[in-house]
Amino acid sequence: MSKEEKNQIELLPIMELGLEQLRFSCKEEYLDFETTATVAPLEGMIGQERAVKAMEFGLHTKKPGYNIFVSGMVGTGKLTYAKQVVHKLAKGQPVPRDWCYVNNFEDSSQPIAISLPAGTGEAFRQDMKELLDNLRNDLPEALSSEDFERKRAAIRKAFQEQQIAKQEALAEKAKALSITIRWSNTGYMLVPLLNGEPVSEEEFDKLDEEQKEIIKANLQAVQELTIAEVRQAQLEEREAKDKIRALVKKVALFVVGNLIEELQEKYRDNPEVIKYLEALKQDVVKNVKDFKRTSSSEEQGQMVMFGKTTREKVEERHAINLLVNNRNCEGAPVIVETNPNYYNLCGRVEYSSRMGVVSTDFTMIKAGAFHLANGGYLIVNAKDVLMNPGVWEAMKRTLKTKKLSIESLGEQYGLIAMASLKPQAIPVDVKVIMLGSPYLYHLMYQYDEDFRKLFKIHADFDVQMDNTSDNIGKLAAFISATVKKEKLREFTRAAVARVIEYTSRLSGSQTKFTARFNQIVDIIYEADSWAAMEGAAIIDADHVRQAIAEKRYRANIYEERIQEMFKEGIYLIDTDGAKVGQVNGLAVMGAGEYAFGKPSRITANTYLGREGVINIERETRMSGASHSKGVLILSSYLGHKYAQNTPLSVTASLTFEQLYDGVDGDSASSAELYAILSSLAELPLRQDLAVTGSVNQKGEIQPIGGVNEKIEGFFEVCKIKGLTGRQGVIIPSRNVKDLQLNEEVVAAVGEGKFHIYAITSVDEGIELLTGVAAGEAGRDDVYPAQSVHGRVIAKLRAYHEAYSDDQDDKDRQDASS
Repeated sequence: MSKEEKNQIELLPIMELGLEQLRFSCKEEYLDFETTATVAPLEGMIGQERAVKAMEFGLHTKKPGYNIFVSGMVGTGKLTYAKQVVHKLAKGQPVPRDWCYVNNFEDSSQPIAISLPAGTGEAFRQDMKELLDNLRNDLPEALSSEDFERKRAAIRKAFQEQQIAKQEALAEKAKALSITIRWSNTGYMLVPLLNGEPVSEEEFDKLDEEQKEIIKANLQAVQELTIAEVRQAQLEEREAKDKIRALVKKVALFVVGNLIEELQEKYRDNPEVIKYLEALKQDVVKNVKDFKRTSSSEEQGQMVMFGKTTREKVEERHAINLLVNNRNCEGAPVIVETNPNYYNLCGRVEYSSRMGVVSTDFTMIKAGAFHLANGGYLIVNAKDVLMNPGVWEAMKRTLKTKKLSIESLGEQYGLIAMASLKPQAIPVDVKVIMLGSPYLYHLMYQYDEDFRKLFKIHADFDVQMDNTSDNIGKLAAFISATVKKEKLREFTRAAVARVIEYTSRLSGSQTKFTARFNQIVDIIYEADSWAAMEGAAIIDADHVRQAIAEKRYRANIYEERIQEMFKEGIYLIDTDGAKVGQVNGLAVMGAGEYAFGKPSRITANTYLGREGVINIERETRMSGASHSKGVLILSSYLGHKYAQNTPLSVTASLTFEQLYDGVDGDSASSAELYAILSSLAELPLRQDLAVTGSVNQKGEIQPIGGVNEKIEGFFEVCKIKGLTGRQGVIIPSRNVKDLQLNEEVVAAVGEGKFHIYAITSVDEGIELLTGVAAGEAGRDDVYPAQSVHGRVIAKLRAYHEAYSDDQDDKDRQDASS
């Protein structure tokens, strides 16, 4: 190229980044304190204004369906905030009513639910226990009193005297017929008389037939009179027993009525309790025999026969199952259910086994989280709800009907059928706060129409927040709050600044801070531990740096192994010189929570053909969808750039050398394009530069992810190979704001040992890599011959002419044959 021609082709201006662009530095003057000891602890959330407003609106809206789904990545503080804000709101709300189950005396399989004012459930249970104790004492005493015994004895005496008189009258009638009646406990016997003396069977046989017939007739007559008298006696005996029972009932009603009357007055404002007391009174009177005193031997006999004593049965029958006791609540309840399986959420009926018999009763009904949260708030994890069988459907049914029934999960799924209780459903008014990932929220919203109706509030917690002076102050307050809560050492101003810079690195942007507070807390804890090991009384910036470095060291074993392979020459890479069709690309690898950059050699070969760009990774099924798309975009760029007038007659093969585990993402598409252009233009590419960035069909360089890890990964390899002062990385200009490089890389840039360039187009990148101008098309759409594009077009035309000549030769051969 002549000197005149070279002057006509000017290189584009390339932006090399300065130190101030490589990372966000939290200036200590932003922080107006010496240590966190003087910083007021943070109250509320940082950087989640949208989610906070959604939560506040959802919590204050009492309409049906305004339950809240709180989404966000792990560590964004959504659970901590949800508990904090809900507890604060709940304290100012009224305490909900207590709930208990009582026996249904008409059908014990369907217990009755009774609600009472908050805190009175325990008093009601105690009142009923005292009532039962009083009944055990007063009823037997009343039924064994002198007055009762006298009245009962009078009834029996009147009956007995009446029977004696009737028996005597009957005996007289029988005697007139020469018959005597002999009574016994088992009945009676008629004996004929002869001359006033009983007739034996032998004597009866000796009598003549006429006498026998007279005796038989008399016996028949007396038999009829006796039978009638016995029937009348039985009827009168039943009447006597009815009188005694009426007497017992009267006494029992008097005793029970006096005892219950006081309770009826106490609970006169609760119709459900009044109704239950009336039913209990009738049941006690009906089963008054259960209240009689029994000896210890009788109780042991009952246990052998029935498994329970009469006393135990009476206690269970008249007990109060206090299901929900809000006596100690301050405001509305807030229940965080960490294991929301079906029974923990909806309650259960338990069973007991005694003497080989499985049984249950209303006293074995246990409350679930919905019962305990009734009138308040229930916080659950969405993933746990969906993973437990039957829970999601039960939750939806409860929220839609506002009633909670305790049922057996086995019966619902047809797994088991056995006699059980059907407790009366309890009305519920619960606001559910469900926590989960954004993916889970959108999945449920898409595939369950009930979810949209029941969870109308979506509080989405972001993983980032803006880098503002206000948020810097709040992060300092957050560190102060953590220090005070966990009783850690205080942080100096410089230490706080380093933590804030670390949050910027975690966010992947200079303009953002991470909102995943668990990662911030980890560094706070670890810095305190390193300060403790050093014996320091306060945490300084060096302790924070050490915590970050040690955290990285614990996780970077795979990175070190890869760097050793670069050092030993197992992984082939050049960090100096220039080569045709070869460029250093950058990728990010992950090992658990740790990510690091790994440079890779990308090569391209071009030759005559019509196959276009061949992606070797795709052909071997090692290419992901995004990477394959990026390679297809290269074909579109080449066609748009160089095939406006002449068709492409080229085949270009691309590959990542020494890649064995697949590749995805389009961040290497610009590097792949440079390799193709280098091969076509026969211009060597600098090996001391690594490239990252995706390219679109128009040749614009687009931003990528993991820019910090990629730069630091190539820098480490350059250190291993030896820093020359020319090495560096080419990144998209739109990624400049994402830079938060470590201090070592920044120092190397400051010393001129490493360089970082930001570009916006393919032309800028190819010029940096080749040192040759990309070239601009003139008015006739012709590029300068010595420019990169001019060289590429010349090679493509040569390929096309060779391909056309070859095709003509084949056509002539076919015609001649």
